[in-house]
Amino acid sequence: MEGYVRQSGQPGIRNTVQVIFMVECASHVAKEIARAFSCHDVQYFGFSGCYPSDYGYRLVKNLATHSNVGGVLLISLGCENFDRRRLEQEIMESGRPCHTLVIQENKGTSNTITLGKQRVTEMLEQLAHTPRCALNWSDLVVGTICGGSDGTSGITGNPAVGRAFNRLLEKGATCIFEESGELLGCERHMMSRAGSAQARDAIEAAMTKAERYYSLMGLGSFSNGNAEGGLTTQEEKSLGAYTKSGDGHIAGVILPTQQAPFPGLWLMDVVPDGEPRFGYPNINDSSEALELIASGCHLVLFTTGRGSVIGSVIAPIIKVCNNPQTWEHLSDDMDVNAGRVISEGATLDNIADDIMQVIESVANGQHCAAERLEHQEFVLTYKAFDYSTSAVCRADPR
Repeated sequence: MEGYVRQSGQPGIRNTVQVIFMVECASHVAKEIARAFSCHDVQYFGFSGCYPSDYGYRLVKNLATHSNVGGVLLISLGCENFDRRRLEQEIMESGRPCHTLVIQENKGTSNTITLGKQRVTEMLEQLAHTPRCALNWSDLVVGTICGGSDGTSGITGNPAVGRAFNRLLEKGATCIFEESGELLGCERHMMSRAGSAQARDAIEAAMTKAERYYSLMGLGSFSNGNAEGGLTTQEEKSLGAYTKSGDGHIAGVILPTQQAPFPGLWLMDVVPDGEPRFGYPNINDSSEALELIASGCHLVLFTTGRGSVIGSVIAPIIKVCNNPQTWEHLSDDMDVNAGRVISEGATLDNIADDIMQVIESVANGQHCAAERLEHQEFVLTYKAFDYSTSAVCRADPR
């Protein structure tokens, strides 16, 4: 495998220009600039809110300096609270070219779009000379989520991803799973897999927080589609979601935008700190995927039974289809047919083989289905985390 050299030492598997808007008022300009180029080379996303957000800033900064990003164009309206000057400085310090265009200072929409296209063209010419390097399995950071789960999820794709995670860990990769709200009831199992006492305490604290949060706000993750697809209870859904983590030691817990300090298996705590006030922690699958990407994931394994079709900016979303009937209807949107466990008698190890092959080809530059179909969904929302008290394990116990 080959990757792109980055100043941080973490190779990238893509080399994109990201056009980032600082507030919703600037989103149209960012979109029009990006539309002038191939979506595989130039993408756009941004933070819509006017109200200041430490979480939002960290999210955008980490996405802008992600190893799959080669250059950045910031689009500012001019009067938003987002600190564009600080962000531009941090992006440039990461070794990436970065320019900022302020709509109010550049004669409005049309002129800013014209200037933006010029800046992006210059960046693409520069990125064409980005050095390549050997990409090892141990360089990869891989996340996993599930969406559109059904009665097949817990017996096909989810446990197959868990077996793929086991293999990735054996190769020295970093793996991240999340969805703590859907893991309620599995906390004792996870704690028994903790790689250290600190990790065990962090898992317990994260799950206790999740239980408190959902007891107050309600557990909204069990959808009508889950029931129609054959899932019977939240407990069944939780156990199915849990199988995606495999059976390796859990190194510790990280918050969204935190990087895993060393290779291993990590639980991402997505439930906000403090008093519950923002509703469901992640309002959809796109927000979940972006948090994993903001914590460094090169790609995300997305298991689906009913058939989610989303992709993402910055990182490939590899679709593992759990249901053989869904594969028949939506195979163009899928990458791995885990439903073969049901339709053909394939083993979970057979499906894990398929997943590993797709990871290798996508990491080496081949487009996954979502990329080929130009899916580039993104959702950045408001959350609050106390990063100063986060109990991330800093020493590798191995």
